[in-house]
Amino acid sequence: MFNKLRKLDAYPKVNEDFYSRSLSGGVITIASSLFIALLLISEFRLYLHTVTDTQLVVDTSRAGKLPINFDVTFPSVPCALLSLDAIDISGEQHLDIKHDIIKKRIDSYGNVIQARQDKIGAPKIEKPLQKHGGRLEHNEEYCGSCFGAETADDHCCNSCEEVREAYRKRGWGMTDPDLIDQCQREGFVQQVNEEEGEGCNIHGSLVVNRVAGNFHFGAGKSISHSTINLLDLITVQTESYHISHKINKLSFGDAIPGAVNPLDGVQWKQTSPNGVYQYFIKVVPTVYTDIRGHTTQSNQFSVTEHFKNTDLNQYKSPPGVFFFYDLSPIMVTHTEVHASFLHFLTHICAIVGGVFTVAGIVDSFIYHGKKALTRKAELGKLR
Repeated sequence: MFNKLRKLDAYPKVNEDFYSRSLSGGVITIASSLFIALLLISEFRLYLHTVTDTQLVVDTSRAGKLPINFDVTFPSVPCALLSLDAIDISGEQHLDIKHDIIKKRIDSYGNVIQARQDKIGAPKIEKPLQKHGGRLEHNEEYCGSCFGAETADDHCCNSCEEVREAYRKRGWGMTDPDLIDQCQREGFVQQVNEEEGEGCNIHGSLVVNRVAGNFHFGAGKSISHSTINLLDLITVQTESYHISHKINKLSFGDAIPGAVNPLDGVQWKQTSPNGVYQYFIKVVPTVYTDIRGHTTQSNQFSVTEHFKNTDLNQYKSPPGVFFFYDLSPIMVTHTEVHASFLHFLTHICAIVGGVFTVAGIVDSFIYHGKKALTRKAELGKLR
């Protein structure tokens, strides 16, 4: 049996006495060894390097929320007037959003004057006006007037915001907050006057339904709640506001490695007195899975822009910057992968075997060529 196994040996051994070593063979051996080492290092780096496999699938998700992160600077709109509203096609709306919103007052040079959580807050006078017309007396519970917007006899409006909300439900606009006792004592108009000539940086996040909708920044407080167009009325009427702006950051969800948001760093300067700047965004759901299997649910988007000069329209809309978004039915999946270990071993064997085979052919060609030349030279001497 052992003799039969010896006959299967594909690598027959040659006696060392029959070896013939040459200088060219040594040079070729060193050169081929260095070449093999170089190829092995390159192959190992390719094995460690990950590649991203991208696929397009139909988005079958039917629920969930869409997070929006933003950072926008308005050099000509004061923080007291700048508001954020959001509405979607399902009818859900959020007006004058303040939760998770930070405003920074900036001067004409872009320097930050003050940063604060967006809210109305100012010293209150000791005896505010009561609903019955008199001033608050000792041990009397405060119940402020809604100035005609009450929905019941016991309806009280104890702040400027509550009066504004009552007016919004009625579909009215507060054209002169100076006449509202709550707004006057909270210093709303005074705050607007103090910030005249300033700009505002507003950043934060909001979470909306995963349906088409829009969110917008406006110079005033929206009170409309019946349509998707939030350009009906504002609480502080102004002749014109320039809506020049710079989008420092806008993303829909968490960051994805290698993805670039097309609106980051975009700046636009308004030349006409009034207008509405609109961004039409197509949001593409994206799932990114890294090499360790960690999955990130996020979104990418494409965008087109349009400016509407409201001076040319019969209906003059208040100035604002609108972001209309819609979701794509196609989902993009990115998966980080690298070659398997067996694939890596196969390449190593191919490199080693291929280089040695080619080197053997070259060495044989040089050896036999040199030997043939030597034989010819000896025959020439004999003649």
